Amino acid sequence: MLPNDSAMLLSYINTQLRDNYSSLDELCLSLDASRDDICAKLASIGYHYSEEGNRFV
Repeated sequence: MLPNDSAMLLSYINTQLRDNYSSLDELCLSLDASRDDICAKLASIGYHYSEEGNRFV
């Protein structure tokens, strides 16, 4: 289950990407999560996924 709070979600997703996954697609597949939902929620607080850095910035 992913955190509902946007700031907590950002921290959780970036930690998971850093420690366990080589891409956002891999994370979403593993967690059965919607990439679009994650990106939209984090975009609402000004963050966008960087494929080069494999994190939200």
